[in-house]
Amino acid sequence: MSEDERERRTSEHPADLTREREAFVRQFLRKGVEVTESLLEENREVREQLQRTREENARLRAQVASDDAIRDLLRKIEQLEAERRALLAKSDELDERTKQNEVRTFEIEQELHDLANLYIASSHLHATLSVRGVVKHLSELLQQLMGGERYAIFLMERNGERAWPLLSENLGELGSVVVGEGPIGIAMMTGIARIRDDEPLPPGTLEEPLAIVPMMVRGVCVGVIVVVSVLAQKERWAAVDHALFDFLGSHGGTALIAANQYASQSDPRTALDGIERHLSAPQVGQSSAPPAGE
Repeated sequence: MSEDERERRTSEHPADLTREREAFVRQFLRKGVEVTESLLEENREVREQLQRTREENARLRAQVASDDAIRDLLRKIEQLEAERRALLAKSDELDERTKQNEVRTFEIEQELHDLANLYIASSHLHATLSVRGVVKHLSELLQQLMGGERYAIFLMERNGERAWPLLSENLGELGSVVVGEGPIGIAMMTGIARIRDDEPLPPGTLEEPLAIVPMMVRGVCVGVIVVVSVLAQKERWAAVDHALFDFLGSHGGTALIAANQYASQSDPRTALDGIERHLSAPQVGQSSAPPAGE
């Protein structure tokens, strides 16, 4: 082997080592780069996952807060609904009380109206001692307070067998009525009123009147009030009408008797003559009290 060849071989070994070292370094660096890139990629993925986790956490927190707000809102709505139901119940109760008060107010007003009518009837009937005045007031009460359109008043004769017409309205010429015959005669015989309660009130006739009210004095019939028909706007008898019938039946005859007795007097004071004697005299059908000691 020549010297040149030996030197060439000797110089070749360092060149291989250098290449191997460079290759190793390059491979190491490449691995390092790959590892670094892998770490960076993992870091990026971790960061992205962390960001997603944060966003999800924020979303969950917002949802939880929203759910809490919704629950609070639902509780508030339920509370408001309960208050609304309570207010509606209170309103219904107040409406019912208002209706009851309105009904009671109407009843009170009606009672006051009825009392006013009774007061007017009583004051007018007893305000005069004139026979014409009493007859006029009886006619006005039947027409204005009771809505009578056709009516009449009959007075009993002394023998109690017939009754003659004292006054009539829209009935033309009337004859006498025989006691015990027909509805009017039977009412005078029995002393029992006959008042129809049909609704609406039908058109009446003299043979079938709407109301027949005997005028009684001390249990004796002295006459009768007959209402044949009423005005078109009056459809039924009200409670005050029945009270007025009772009043006229018990006070009409008395007012006529008082006016008839007073007609023969020249002065109101002379009409009181003998009142003391009448007070001390025993009543009809009663004997005087026995002397003391008997």
